[in-house]
Amino acid sequence: MLHFHTILYATDFSDPARNAFGVAYALARDYGARLLLVHVHELSVTAIGEYGMVPPAPDMDFAAVRTKLSELVPPDGPVPVEVHVRDGLPAEEIVELAEDQGVDLIVVGTHGRRGLERLLMGSVAEQIVRKAPCPVLTVKTPLPPEVMEENGAEEEVAGSV
Repeated sequence: MLHFHTILYATDFSDPARNAFGVAYALARDYGARLLLVHVHELSVTAIGEYGMVPPAPDMDFAAVRTKLSELVPPDGPVPVEVHVRDGLPAEEIVELAEDQGVDLIVVGTHGRRGLERLLMGSVAEQIVRKAPCPVLTVKTPLPPEVMEENGAEEEVAGSV
């Protein structure tokens, strides 16, 4: 049976990432594990176009991101939490942090992109799964209630309880 001592939760502050936080926090609480929160600011590439160079994105305010990460955690929660903010390629930085901290589980949200969109945009979650030194739990955003109703999934879920 797996036992988790350190869980890493990686976020880009998207909806799928917010859903994954609930899972990461619950697992850390239930296992008495330390929870690492990380956000990686992807360094922008300066492009040169027909009319000259495109300016890079403004620098990230690390203090503001640390505060935003800290606000995810309930103030009187039983889970020990560490906040990490890094610059670089998200998958590489997340895997490196997992290796450095001896992480037992990485939890990430996934956008569930398919086909051409996934090919063009890539998948940070997939890269993490391929390179991680430990198990990775990917959490997909649940379907909105109106979609569940259209597909009759609500009745199936209610009937299976």
